[in-house]
Amino acid sequence: MVKVRKAAAVLAALATAATALAGCGGDSDSGGSGGKELRLWHYEGPDSAMGVAWNQAIKEFEATHPGVKVKFEEKGFEQIQKTAPMILNSKDAPDLMEYNKGNATAGLLSRQRLLTDLTPEVTKRGWDKLVPAGVQVTAKYDGKGVMGGDKWFGVPNYAEYVQVYYNKDLFDKHGVKVPTTFAELTAAMDQFVAKGVTPLTNAGAEYMAHQFVYQLALTRADRAWVDAYERYTGKVNFKDAAWTYGATTFADWVKKGYVAKNSVGAKAEDAGVGFISGKFPMMFSGSWWFGRVAAEAKFEWDTFVWPEAKMTLGSGGNLWVVPQGSKNKELAYDFIDITMKKGIQNALGNAGGIPVAADTAAITNPKAKKLIDNFNTLAASDGLAYYPDWPVPGFYDTWVSEVQKLMNGSASPDQVLGNIQKAYDSGLPK
Repeated sequence: MVKVRKAAAVLAALATAATALAGCGGDSDSGGSGGKELRLWHYEGPDSAMGVAWNQAIKEFEATHPGVKVKFEEKGFEQIQKTAPMILNSKDAPDLMEYNKGNATAGLLSRQRLLTDLTPEVTKRGWDKLVPAGVQVTAKYDGKGVMGGDKWFGVPNYAEYVQVYYNKDLFDKHGVKVPTTFAELTAAMDQFVAKGVTPLTNAGAEYMAHQFVYQLALTRADRAWVDAYERYTGKVNFKDAAWTYGATTFADWVKKGYVAKNSVGAKAEDAGVGFISGKFPMMFSGSWWFGRVAAEAKFEWDTFVWPEAKMTLGSGGNLWVVPQGSKNKELAYDFIDITMKKGIQNALGNAGGIPVAADTAAITNPKAKKLIDNFNTLAASDGLAYYPDWPVPGFYDTWVSEVQKLMNGSASPDQVLGNIQKAYDSGLPK
């Protein structure tokens, strides 16, 4: 899944990465840390649940490894997404890195043999006993890089899903009932539109818009449909009833004003800030926003899972991966192990994350407990449907550009789905 990052920071990070890569060369063993330094890359902000927990893990790691320093480098999501294959194939590869899960990302790198097979370490350290079966799917890949395989190429120490955040004050101000069914959701949006209020914040230039399409399609889908799409277990037809409903309904929502047409060029950061500033009654987005909403929103707010959804977007969290070129693999394994321990897991939960191995009695924040309980309910009912951009390399960009066409009316739902079908079919592993 894509994380929220400011465009300027991402561009600066990409420029830095390009400069570093230009200077690569020579012996891959040069500049090694000699066991005195663990180079760690991740893209979580310091105030996010993961950022808080992992900063605590860094302190614990250094305290338990005298003489070893963690050299942490925060990278933009887009930077790692676009440059990982080059960086991991150079002497500049870090020892440990956060990376996005799915066939098009971690699966692709595993197939390119750029990631360490962690299976022996997972078994030895008992991580497989801590990570629920449904969350393991996105950590394990087969020889073609398809998730759900037999080898661990990453370890998730948290989970995530997409939910509706809502502004209680705006609902009260406009006399709108908080929806518990899909019919009530559309009725609520009609009421807001009638009062000149755009109900849903949105980002057409990044992941939020196509996640609406996928969630709407999921209301007409089942597990077999998801597995065929995400794991290639069956033929995928983008003109079927589910995909057609998702695309046509979202296009209709734009026409009705549920989503602002001028959000076609907006980034996720713009959409999130719009909700947090109190401009929009609702935001449909990931649990990764939870900590920031809690810290910055000046209004009463709460959350609910998409009404009547048997499945919603979600999975295990991004993965700790150990590059094949890591110079300090044992240290990397030790760090992962610390993030899986109860202390760090509990810290992650209380900061607004969804831990995979916390002591639930230790989660004292009521909203955080609800967040975790809702995830556990989805996971227990096989309700995690992953993300629409995962199946094939480059699919994220396809989804963004095609759904933008839905929003601005430059292509019909049928044309958009046809274009997505072509990109999907051409990206399938041979």
